[in-house]
Amino acid sequence: MFRLSQYMEQLITPTPVRPRRGEVRPVVIWNLTRRCNLKCRHCYTTSADLAFPGELSTEQVFEVIDDLAEFGLPALILSGGEPLSRPDFFEIARYARPKFRYLALSTNGTKIEGEAARQVAEIGFNYVGISIDGVGKTNDWFRGKDGAFAEALSGVQTCKELGIKVGLRFTPTEENADQLPQILDLCEAEGIDKFYMSHLVYAGRGNKNRGEDAGHARARKAVNLLIERAWDALKNGRHFEVVTGNNDADAVLFLNWVRDNFAPEKAEHVEAHLRAWGGNSSGIGVANIDPVGKVHPDTYWSDYTIGNVKQTKFTELWTGDDKMLALLRTRPRPLEGRCGACAHKDVCGGNTRIRALQLTGNPWAEDPACYLSDAEIGVNDAAPRLEVSTFRGKRYDPEHHFY
Repeated sequence: MFRLSQYMEQLITPTPVRPRRGEVRPVVIWNLTRRCNLKCRHCYTTSADLAFPGELSTEQVFEVIDDLAEFGLPALILSGGEPLSRPDFFEIARYARPKFRYLALSTNGTKIEGEAARQVAEIGFNYVGISIDGVGKTNDWFRGKDGAFAEALSGVQTCKELGIKVGLRFTPTEENADQLPQILDLCEAEGIDKFYMSHLVYAGRGNKNRGEDAGHARARKAVNLLIERAWDALKNGRHFEVVTGNNDADAVLFLNWVRDNFAPEKAEHVEAHLRAWGGNSSGIGVANIDPVGKVHPDTYWSDYTIGNVKQTKFTELWTGDDKMLALLRTRPRPLEGRCGACAHKDVCGGNTRIRALQLTGNPWAEDPACYLSDAEIGVNDAAPRLEVSTFRGKRYDPEHHFY
């Protein structure tokens, strides 16, 4: 996750660079259930509105919460499916609340009403993130339900009325990227605290529909707009946090913007902060537990399992000798292609590995969603770039996979 506004603040109020020291404790994104009342085209868990077998019991969830709390996580994010679809959700959230400094809820917003909304406020989530994918009928088409936009917006407004910090999440594709300005206008009109743009990741239905991914020009245009809006808010003293995820090339584009618009010493200071951050954090600063208890390097690596919390504590799995985790934590990572030759590996960390894996069977190949030019990343005479359309509908021999 690239915290654009946070690094932009360094241009106004610089702070000392603090390199990572010692073992990093991950933010855990926990998909409590696969059940969901919507059917989004880019859903990475392929959720549906039905009961899925094998999900952790309430007692098992409590045991995992105790283990995570003892491990000293910086944050726990409760997600789904739609987490509020789980009958014991509020029981789980109440149990978790006093054990973590930061507790967040990731939801589609359609169930935040009435008594459910009151309980969300009462529990005291630090943040509620609500996903939308366009305005009005565009969102409803993406999310597979007429009226989903109105319900999600009502959830946003209810959170604001109850004093809950709330943000919107948006995934740009070829079909909805042009609505980003309208969504940002909506954020301002509703007084929304935070906006998170997640680039499409090829997992679940997001992999099936990867041909709809926003092209390089659209993705770049979207990030440039976010930089413009974030800077406008910051210089005018308006609180509006902008974050992007799943394409760490965004950090390099931002760094180039700083170099073009500010003195060299400011650019050097921002770059030092970005290098200390290090880009993609799969298997390092982020981890995932899925509905049946499997642990993954992040929420999109569902095909690679480190172990299961039903049999082994999360802490033991995360600090064990897993081969993939060891390589993800290597700096620099064993990257190939354009990513391997890139001059900014220490800023972006090699970007999102799962896209390379889904297209080529090799998790260390170049990320096809990097929209930066060869000149911008210091690559000369590079081989032809991977194109999503080239691989659409094709399958790969499992023996070519790393694992």
